[in-house]
Amino acid sequence: MPEQPDFTQMLRDVGLRVTRPRLAVMDALHRHAHADTDTVIGVVRQGLPEVSHQAIYDTLRALTSTGLVRKIQPLGSVARYETRVADNHHHVVCRTCGSISDVDCTIGAAPCLQASDDHGFHIDEAEVIFWGQCPDCIAASA
Repeated sequence: MPEQPDFTQMLRDVGLRVTRPRLAVMDALHRHAHADTDTVIGVVRQGLPEVSHQAIYDTLRALTSTGLVRKIQPLGSVARYETRVADNHHHVVCRTCGSISDVDCTIGAAPCLQASDDHGFHIDEAEVIFWGQCPDCIAASA
């Protein structure tokens, strides 16, 4: 696992107050990439049993709106959250078990795909989701 970032400084850099729930949510997302809200709640409550669902929802919203956290929601899936936000990466999703992994953008800088017609938009990001079956599900079906 990569070295843990300084969450306190990250929160301050975007103008958010440093609170125990915010630090706990950032830590949970750092340790559990692509976690859904229920997973975040479970992990955070291991260290802060008194934290409310609403506090965690509010924290996720604040972290997402400031760009510290990225929210993804593959078709047919609940929202997932990740702290990998500083690049233009994509995701691969298993159709069987729903596991999600990061896929680095392989060509060029953000965005790595060029729209055939930008309709006047200034495009700064391309989101791609690859779908398939993960190795564990392939092995289980063999």
